[in-house]
Amino acid sequence: MEISPFPFLNQEEISHLYSSLFQDMDNNSMTSNDNINANLKRRRKDGEDGEDKLGGLRKAKSNNNSFMSDILTSLILLDEEEKQEHQQWAIESQHDKAAFDWNHKRKLEAMNDYQSHLQTHFSDLDEMDSSGTKRHGRCASLTAAAVAVAVTETAQASSEQSGSGGGSGQQRRLWVKDRSKDWWEKCNHPDFPEEEFRKAFRMSKATFDMICVELDSVVTKKNTMLRDAIPVRQRVAVCIWRLATGEPLRLVSKRFGLGISTCHKLVLEVCSAIRNVLMPKFLQWPNEDKLKMIKGEFESMSGIPNVGGSMYTTHVPIIAPKINVAAYYNKRHTERNQKTSYSMTVQGVVSPKGVFTDVCIGYPGSMPDDRVLEESALFKRANRGALKNVCVVGNSGHPLMDWVLVPYTHQNLTWTQHAFNEKIGEIQRVSKEAFARLKGRWSCLQKRTEVKLQDLPVVLGACCVLHNICEMRNEEMGPELKFDIFDDDMIPENNLRSAGAIQARDHIAHNLLHHGLADTSFL
Repeated sequence: MEISPFPFLNQEEISHLYSSLFQDMDNNSMTSNDNINANLKRRRKDGEDGEDKLGGLRKAKSNNNSFMSDILTSLILLDEEEKQEHQQWAIESQHDKAAFDWNHKRKLEAMNDYQSHLQTHFSDLDEMDSSGTKRHGRCASLTAAAVAVAVTETAQASSEQSGSGGGSGQQRRLWVKDRSKDWWEKCNHPDFPEEEFRKAFRMSKATFDMICVELDSVVTKKNTMLRDAIPVRQRVAVCIWRLATGEPLRLVSKRFGLGISTCHKLVLEVCSAIRNVLMPKFLQWPNEDKLKMIKGEFESMSGIPNVGGSMYTTHVPIIAPKINVAAYYNKRHTERNQKTSYSMTVQGVVSPKGVFTDVCIGYPGSMPDDRVLEESALFKRANRGALKNVCVVGNSGHPLMDWVLVPYTHQNLTWTQHAFNEKIGEIQRVSKEAFARLKGRWSCLQKRTEVKLQDLPVVLGACCVLHNICEMRNEEMGPELKFDIFDDDMIPENNLRSAGAIQARDHIAHNLLHHGLADTSFL
């Protein structure tokens, strides 16, 4: 380890060192005195500032005290106001309660008075009822005795009249509503004009009398002790006028002086009698002799042999049924009329004179013509072989079969096929015109009727029978009764059912053209 030498000071250096040391001490003492003086000044200034702050605090405290006194004063005033309001509300509540109690007391007194009056009134009524019951009992016994005497006298008078064969029976009782029968009595009078009668009933007086005679045994009702039976002529007239005009039952009731339900019942009864009594006589498939005459007339008309009838299917509008609505929906009529339509089908075979020889009634309007034909009794009879050497002419909606002859329906027909269609159209026109006269004569078939769905086939069958009677007796129709038929034909999916029928139709068409029997107006 190395030690460096320490240098020694001389006299001058020592004196200079002491002088500088004392000079620094003096400077430090002067500096400390200055600092003390400055601190004393600062303290004096801080003391003055503290006094100012203390004075401000005292002033703020005095201000806060005054503000608190104001708040307390406000609270005391609010408390006094609230007490006054509460006292006022208590006084008003007492007044309201007193008024309510007074009103309640008055109502109780009024109710008690009313109850006492009611009790008095009911006691009076009980006394009156007891006395009235005794009087009514005596009156009822007297009335029953008088009625028994009157019934006995009436029965004796009716027995005497029936025994002597004179008189029309007893008088109607007062409880039967008296309706005016002036219109029917006028029509039933012998002097009533023939034209007016024909206009009202679509037939002459002679034809009407014949129908009444035919139905007399079935329609006649016996008189009773309460009322006279409705005569046969009036019963038949109600039914025929209803079918002819299609008027609602309300107007039928007014015309004939009968009740609405009575008129409805008469229409169904007479229609049922027509079906059971007159249909076997006036609407039947012809026998061999008549069928031979029909074939000859159709052949002279068209040149087509062995035609036993012209077939057509029409639709009768009905009200929407409650069940099986879709089955009776008629799509073709709905599209054409732009209105939802429901219908029932009527298929008929017609003779050259427009007389129905076969009808099939009642199938839903949604069924096409070929389906209706397949369900008919005519189809079943033909399948059993009952229509040998006889063919029925149908339209394009029917299929071609051994006994059904229909026109050509494909495009680009030859002259032979055109000629055949012309002749088929002449035969088809016979049945279409017959249905037009049927609907024109019986207006109930032109619009929806009030007849129930299950009763409608009976009414339609009666219309067909009455049509035949009018056609057989040459009853004329006025031009105002003309009706146009609009039944769209739908070509069936399988319109060719027999190869032999195809060859037979081609043979007939060839003979029509090459033997000079066809009309060449289409050329």
